[in-house]
Amino acid sequence: MSSWANTSILWLLASVMTPWAMAMPEGLADLGRPATDNEVAAWDIDVRPDFVGLPPGSGDVWAGEEIWLAQCASCHGDFGDSNEIFAPLVLGNITEEDIVTGRVASLTDPSITRTTLMKVPTLSTLWDYIYRAMPWNAPKTLSPDEVYGLVAYLLNLGYVVEDDFVLSDTNMAETQARMPNRNGMSLDHGLWSVSGAPDVSGSSCTVDCNVAVSVTSSLPAYAMNAHGNLAEQVRDWGPYPGLWTDSETATESEPLAAVSAVAEAATAPEAALTAGGCSGCHQMAGQLVGPSFNAIRARYAGQEHASYLRDKIVNGGEGVWGNMPMPPMPAVADDALQLMVAWLTSGEE
Repeated sequence: MSSWANTSILWLLASVMTPWAMAMPEGLADLGRPATDNEVAAWDIDVRPDFVGLPPGSGDVWAGEEIWLAQCASCHGDFGDSNEIFAPLVLGNITEEDIVTGRVASLTDPSITRTTLMKVPTLSTLWDYIYRAMPWNAPKTLSPDEVYGLVAYLLNLGYVVEDDFVLSDTNMAETQARMPNRNGMSLDHGLWSVSGAPDVSGSSCTVDCNVAVSVTSSLPAYAMNAHGNLAEQVRDWGPYPGLWTDSETATESEPLAAVSAVAEAATAPEAALTAGGCSGCHQMAGQLVGPSFNAIRARYAGQEHASYLRDKIVNGGEGVWGNMPMPPMPAVADDALQLMVAWLTSGEE
C-alpha cells in the first residue's frame, strides 16, 4: 500500500475519532481492558422497584431474628425501635387499615414518631439497602438468604406478615402489596412543604439559549438550622466541608461568615482516621454515633492511655460513652493504628 494511501486512511480514522480519544496522550489509548462479566456482576447488585435484579433466595422470620440480634440490634435495638442514635425502624403506629389502604394515616399527625417502615413505599428499597450497605462496618457481607430473613423479621415486627412467614424472590411482589405506605409516594408537593403549591418551579433553558445564565444556591433563613449545624456533621472524606448553619452565628448579611475558618477546623481531615473507618461513627466536634474526636482527645491526653485506646480500637467495647457499643476494628492497618493512637493521645487542638 502506498504512503499516500496510508496517510489517507489515518486521516479518515482521525476525523471520526471522538475528541476524548484524540486527546489521549500517546501510548495510553490501549490502557486498561473491558470489565469481565464477573467483575460487572460483582457491582451490579441493585434491585429495582419492579424487583429486577433481585437474586434468588429465601429467609424466614425466625432466621432473620437470629441474624438481627447478632449484627443489627446493637445499633437499632432488639425490635428495631431504638431511637438513641438512629431514627427507629419500627415503632408501632401502623394499623391493619393502613395495610389495606396502602397509606399510613398517622403520618399526618406531627406528634407521631415516624419510622422507616411507616414511610418507605417499596419493599425493594429495604431489601436493596440492607444488601448493599449493612452492616455498616462490613457492607456486602450478608448473603441474599440472610437479607430475605432480615426483611421478613422487620415486616413481622410491623405486623405486616405472620411469625411463620418466609420471604423469597418468588413472593416479593405479593408481599409488596401489603406494604403499609405503598401508595404514599406523591409528586404533588414542594421540596420543603408537602402541603399547598410546590415551592419550586423552573423552565427549560437548554434550547436556543443566547444569554449567559448565572446559577446560585443558598439556604433560606427558615431552613438554615433545620437539621442542626451541618458543618459539624460532615464526615472527614470528600472535597467539600459542610455548610456552617448554626443559627446563632449566621446572619442575614453574612450567613456563611464562619465557613472558611470554623467549619474547616471542625471537619479537618485525618487520613488515618478515614482509612480506618472511624469517621463512620465519629466526627471532630459533637456526638454522632460515638463521641467526638475532640472529646476523646480531651479524656485520653497523655501516652499512658495509648495501650488502652489501641485495645479499644482493635477489640471494641461499650459502656464508657453510653449504651452504643463500638464494634471491633481488627482490620485497621498497623501504621494507621499508630497514627490514630498518637494523635488521640497528643492532647493538641
